[in-house]
Amino acid sequence: MSRRAWLPWVSTAARLTLGAVMLVAGALKVADPAMAAQAVRAYDLLPQALVTPVGWGLPFLEMAIGLLLIVGFGTRPAGVAAGVFMVVFIAAVSSAWVRGLSIDCGCFGGGGTVAAGQTKYLQEILRDTGLLVLAGWLFVRPFSKFALESDPHVPTGATAS
Repeated sequence: MSRRAWLPWVSTAARLTLGAVMLVAGALKVADPAMAAQAVRAYDLLPQALVTPVGWGLPFLEMAIGLLLIVGFGTRPAGVAAGVFMVVFIAAVSSAWVRGLSIDCGCFGGGGTVAAGQTKYLQEILRDTGLLVLAGWLFVRPFSKFALESDPHVPTGATAS
């Protein structure tokens, strides 16, 4: 298999992985919006007036981005949006770590204060950095297999390579 032949498969894996993570993370938070707002509040970064709207709205944005990625429509912009989310999440978790807060990130539901030894900041930052790499890949190579959106440079009926 030539190099060009496997690139769409890498993009497919990146698209589906990032999309699934975004969709699941959003869905778990939508199930308990009060807990999502509590997770946002725990970071102590936003004015109180924004905590609830962000906590309630963020999961729906995550799910929308995840769905777009999974179906492969608007992959480049959805990948950019997911990348922006990852940068914000990395910055927020890093900020909590540097400020000595003991919180659960709330990335997949839950959130709020935890015991000092219960934080997992390094793992969360590494995970989100890996997801940011996937988002970057999708910015560079958005066209993939089994996507609603196809490569405009490949003639209709031809196999994308």
